[in-house]
Amino acid sequence: MYPRSLVEMAYEQLLSMLVTMKIPPGAHIGIEALARQLKISQTPIREALTLLEAQKLAYKIPNVGFRAANLLTPEDIDALFEIRLMIEPAMAALAAKRASEEMLQTLVSLSHAMAEAADGNDVAYAQFAEGDARLHHLVATASGNRFIAEAIEGLHVHLHIFRFLVNTNATRKALSEHQVLIDALLARDAAAAEAAMRAHLHASRQRMDSVMTAGGEREVPTEAVETAKPSIGRGRPRRKVAAATAPAD
Repeated sequence: MYPRSLVEMAYEQLLSMLVTMKIPPGAHIGIEALARQLKISQTPIREALTLLEAQKLAYKIPNVGFRAANLLTPEDIDALFEIRLMIEPAMAALAAKRASEEMLQTLVSLSHAMAEAADGNDVAYAQFAEGDARLHHLVATASGNRFIAEAIEGLHVHLHIFRFLVNTNATRKALSEHQVLIDALLARDAAAAEAAMRAHLHASRQRMDSVMTAGGEREVPTEAVETAKPSIGRGRPRRKVAAATAPAD
């Protein structure tokens, strides 16, 4: 088993390259080239790609190798926001009633970590996107309904949405919207939490629509993975966002 730090480094770099589309959607992910760039062997890169495959950011073709996931289609986006608007406002209301104090403090800590990553480089941007996914999953877990939590986790929507929003001010806007939600949860105000989540989802959808309308089909970098430059040693450590985890059952 490779040291965890090497897998984490490979994961962090690959995640940032996929979320910022330095590795274009649908492109072949050259493991040998990445190993040379990161100055590590291919084994931790393969392990990192397996983790990213579970998040639906990459997929493996037998006898071919890994490719970056394609962008969501407009139809995918419609369907995702439709189901999120059905589930997430109600789950936020339940969380306001049922969340433990420990869970609420975990949400506060996660929000602070995301604020630190909001204005960073590509790695920090990917950390923020990961934190966004974690925050929504924590609220789902705090609802006390495991089926809701499983449904939200299974969507794998947040990292894909942030692929569209790179080079926008989405991180700062999301932080502000999250704060309204967290304040409502801390106040145990179910109606306010439900309204805050609904407003956040509508705002997120509007950001997506603005990007897609302005650019038509989302522009992606033309360079192949072999020419992408990982930002080794820059940005905040990934664990700052990932460390805020739900308390054990």
